[in-house]
Amino acid sequence: MSAFGLSHLVNVKNDVVLRKLWGQDLSFVKNSNKRFVFSVKKKQRLVTLSLSQPPEAEPQSGAATSIVTKESSESTITKEEVRILGSDYEEAKIDDGNGGGFFDGNGGNGKFNNGGGGGGAGGDGEKGDPEEEEFGPIMKFEEVMKETEARGVTLPSDMLEAAKNVGIRKLLLLRYLDLQGSSWPLGFAMRSWGMLRNRMLADPSFLFKIGTEIVIDSCCATVAEVQKRGKDFWAEFELYVADLLVGTVVNVALVGMLAPYARIGQPSISKGFLGRMQRAYGALPSSVFEAERPGCRFTVKQRLATYFYKGFLYGSVGFACGIIGQGIANMIMTVKRSMKKSEEDIPVPPLVKSAALWGVFLAVSSNTRYQIVNGLERLVEASPLAKQVPPVAMAFTVGVRFANNIYGGMQFVDWARWSGVQ
Repeated sequence: MSAFGLSHLVNVKNDVVLRKLWGQDLSFVKNSNKRFVFSVKKKQRLVTLSLSQPPEAEPQSGAATSIVTKESSESTITKEEVRILGSDYEEAKIDDGNGGGFFDGNGGNGKFNNGGGGGGAGGDGEKGDPEEEEFGPIMKFEEVMKETEARGVTLPSDMLEAAKNVGIRKLLLLRYLDLQGSSWPLGFAMRSWGMLRNRMLADPSFLFKIGTEIVIDSCCATVAEVQKRGKDFWAEFELYVADLLVGTVVNVALVGMLAPYARIGQPSISKGFLGRMQRAYGALPSSVFEAERPGCRFTVKQRLATYFYKGFLYGSVGFACGIIGQGIANMIMTVKRSMKKSEEDIPVPPLVKSAALWGVFLAVSSNTRYQIVNGLERLVEASPLAKQVPPVAMAFTVGVRFANNIYGGMQFVDWARWSGVQ
C-alpha cells in the first residue's frame, strides 16, 4: 500500500484508498473512545493503526504507513503506531475528530456511504450513537473480565466468546450480572438457559408479561369452566386441570415467540440449504413491530415474512397442544363413561379436528392479536412517561392483555361452533 497523508485518510478523500478498502470485506464500529474502527478481511495479515493526528492538520513530511505481513517485519512508520494482531483481519483505528456517527453504509448525515466520502456537518456527529445511549459503551474483554471477577461470576461460553471478539454493551453485562445473582430459580435459569437469558437482557419485564398472561388466561378460563360445567365442575375437575396446563404452555409460547431478545455472539450455522434457511430466519425480527437499532435493521419484507413465520410456529404449537390437551380430556371422558353412563353425556370431541382448530386459531387469530399487543406495548414503553414512571407500562400490559384474552376467548367459542367441534 502506497503512503498517504493523514488528512486524506481521515477525510476519506483518497480515491485509491477507497477502491482498495471497499474492495475488501469492510465493516465499521465506533468504540467507547470515540474512535472509528474499520476491519478489512485480508489473507495472512492483521494490522492496527492508531492515528492521533486531527483531521484538520496537514500531512506531515514523511508521515506514511506500510502493511506489515508475516513475510516481512519492516516498517516505514514514523508517527503512527502499528502492531500485528493476527492473521485474518486488518484493522485500523481512526480518530473521528468530529464526534461522528455510526458507520453502517447507508450514507448521508455524515455517515460513510458506498459511493464515497460522507458529508454532513460536525453537529450531526455530536448527537452520539443511539445504541450507546440506550445500552452504554462497548466494554472490551479486559473490562468485562475485571467486572466479572470483581463479582466472582463466570460468564456463559457464548457471552465470553462475544466479549473476546467484539465486546459486550455495558448495560447488558450489568443486567446479566444482576439477574444471575437472583434467588432460585431465576438465577439458575439465567445461568443455564440461554433463551430466557437473552429475552430478559433485551426486556427485563419479560417474565412479568408471561406471568400476566398466565394469570389472566387462567382466571378467565376458570370462570368460563365453572359457568360451563356448573354443578359438575368438581366431578370433572381433572378435565379443568388438563385444560389449564395446556393453556399455560400455550401462553408461554405466545409471549416467548414474539419477545425481543439480545443477539449475543454468532450462532452455529450449518452449510447448504439448511444453513441458508437458518441465516434467513436469524435475520428476521422477533415480532412484526420489533424496534430497530443501529446494526439491527429490518426491511418491510422481513417484517411481513415474520408474520407468516410466526404464524407457522403458532400453528404448530396449537396443533401439538391440541393433540395433547384434547387427547387427555378425551381419554378421561372415555374412562368415566365406561364406568358410568348417562343420557346427559355430551359426545366426545373429535381429536384431530379439535387439534386442527387450535392450530388454525393460533396461527391466524392469536398471531395477529399478539403482534398488535406487542406493537402497542413497544409504543408505550418507549414513551417519555413510561420511562419516567415504569408502572405505567406495566399497567398498560395488564390492561391490554386482559382485553386481548377476553376477545380471544369469545372468538374461539365462535370458531369452535362454526367448525362443529363444540
